[in-house]
Amino acid sequence: MEISVNKFRSNLKAYVDRAISDHIPLLIKRRAGKDFVVVSAEDYRRDQETLYVLQSSSLMKQISASLKTHEKKQGYSPTQEELDEINSF
Repeated sequence: MEISVNKFRSNLKAYVDRAISDHIPLLIKRRAGKDFVVVSAEDYRRDQETLYVLQSSSLMKQISASLKTHEKKQGYSPTQEELDEINSF
């Protein structure tokens, strides 16, 4: 979604609340100066973590190897107790 900086300024709380609840980045357009984006802190942290993983060749190799063993059903199979613990969150 894109809006002008004037519209954003006049409805700041509503737009910030919407970015947080809908998890949709909000692009703020300016006539003079650079545009900027409003995102929730939760989305920002998630995106930073994703970028970290994507930029790490060793993590990407681990993910690729894990996917291959998963597709062949040769990967680790958790016990029912481990599954229960994972699903309890």
